[in-house]
Amino acid sequence: MPSLPTPAPAVLLASSFAFVVVQLDVTIVNVALPRIGLELGAGVGALQWVVDAYMLGFAALLLSAGALGDRFGHRRVLLAGFALFAATSAACALAPHAPALNAARAAQGVAAALLVPSSLALLRAAYGHDRQRLAAAVACWTAAGGVAIAAGPLLGGLLLSVAGWRSVFWVNLPICALGFALTRALAEAAPAAPPAGTPRRPFDVAGQLLAIVALVALIGALIEAQSLGQSHPLVRGAALLALLAGAAFVAVERRSAAPMLPLQLFARPGFAAAVLFGVLLNFAYYGVLFVLSFYLQALRHFSALQSGLMFLPLTATFIASNLAGGWMAARAGAPATMVLGGLIGCTGYALLGLLGVSARAGFLDMLPGLALIPAGMGLAVPAMTTVILAGVEPRLAGTASAVLNAARQVGGAAGVALFGAMAAAGSRVEAIGAVRAAMVWSALLLLLAATLAYRCRGGLGAPRPAAQPA
Repeated sequence: MPSLPTPAPAVLLASSFAFVVVQLDVTIVNVALPRIGLELGAGVGALQWVVDAYMLGFAALLLSAGALGDRFGHRRVLLAGFALFAATSAACALAPHAPALNAARAAQGVAAALLVPSSLALLRAAYGHDRQRLAAAVACWTAAGGVAIAAGPLLGGLLLSVAGWRSVFWVNLPICALGFALTRALAEAAPAAPPAGTPRRPFDVAGQLLAIVALVALIGALIEAQSLGQSHPLVRGAALLALLAGAAFVAVERRSAAPMLPLQLFARPGFAAAVLFGVLLNFAYYGVLFVLSFYLQALRHFSALQSGLMFLPLTATFIASNLAGGWMAARAGAPATMVLGGLIGCTGYALLGLLGVSARAGFLDMLPGLALIPAGMGLAVPAMTTVILAGVEPRLAGTASAVLNAARQVGGAAGVALFGAMAAAGSRVEAIGAVRAAMVWSALLLLLAATLAYRCRGGLGAPRPAAQPA
């Protein structure tokens, strides 16, 4: 891997802490859900909202957060994100009931939205002069987040065994404090605000409101369809509202002089392909992570600690594949790396669905799938992210990264909603069958993602020779 120039390593370290705390809270909560349900009297639908409220707050505000960073400075927005994430984590830990927890989780997602695009934009500013160095930096950034994703279930299981479910939120406070301190030290490497005289984009209020309405209505319809039924007026009304708000959002963005989502980004080579690839990747991964936690604890009656230990293979393969993904993307190109990652993930889901999930499956039956899924995702994500960042000018880096991550979070929230509804229906035997079906569907989605990357390889581009720093 190419060496990282100074002061860029300081930017990379601060950016990585931002991604760590955001990704940790996606997965650490999963193993705590059964305990939360027991203590707060929450059913499966309410527990789905514990996961999806965070993803929705994250996805709905990502586009605006990217624009805010482009307008006011990404270092300043990153500092605000760390402070807000710590405050909302404390609110989650102190929540007296499920509605309060879900509201705090949505606010926590807003804080996460402030962190991710600004951390990526700072990387783009520090490494954008050299595509290979940018790929290496993105690989380190995604590796840090990948470790957090993979370590979340294990850390959550350990905390639950000694301190209860509220501890999975308290653990965020020291991480945020360290990230805040590191970001404040970036005064020279990353100015707090854009240079004087830099044009400021107006804030797209109409676009933001329509995006929130469309996303909340869509995910709400998917989650509540299981408990209320697909023909219920509220479910149908929410689905119709999502469709109308989505259409209005596109119309507003097309006419806006300063849109929150510049639609011309999708005309850039490889941009739309990389975004759709990310949607499929997250839909499968987060949907499966939710139902696997449900399967291990509610259906197989493993403890939270045992469940966390069974997710341990994710950590090692995430680290190795993330680093290898950056190296491969810099040399073989993003298309080959994305295709390979998609096929490896597809194999992992297929193995879990066909062999690793049953009423009596043991850890060794699940091990091949649990190892291959993060291996594939770890290879693909750095390549996908590099395609997005390398294809835009610095002034749109925050917005472009926000588009990618917003789309991925929508995919993840939809996966939790659909796969969670499948697993919650019927008897224990039917629920296990539904979990297996979720794995098979995920394998098909990853095969589709790999096919998409292969068919669009001309647009995604080949590796470029390393450029000399300016």
